[in-house]
Amino acid sequence: MRHGIAKRKLNRTSSHRIAMLENMAVSLIKNETIKTTLPKAKELRPFVEKIITLGKKNKSSSRANAFDSLRDKEAVTKVFGDLSERFKDRNGGYCRIVKAGYRSGDNAPMAYIQILDQEK
Repeated sequence: MRHGIAKRKLNRTSSHRIAMLENMAVSLIKNETIKTTLPKAKELRPFVEKIITLGKKNKSSSRANAFDSLRDKEAVTKVFGDLSERFKDRNGGYCRIVKAGYRSGDNAPMAYIQILDQEK
């Protein structure tokens, strides 16, 4: 039975999985759209949405927590500047996952994960 087991392992150790999610979050925040496998995108969405929610609080402790998760000064600045202004009236749901077919090499399901309300 899988009671109380919340997240996917993604065939990685816990340290590798955390580092991968942090790197993917920085890429998503900087580029606002990335293409990855569907299970990784589903794990990344709550991770990024929690960081954007921290950005809306705009406290020094929130900024420190965001930097602790992202380890990238440029990404933290974007979260607390541009993204917090863009989503000030929205109560969650900052990311979208769009399925993008299957990868030709191993037939893995692919998806785009995007931050909503992108600037054209």
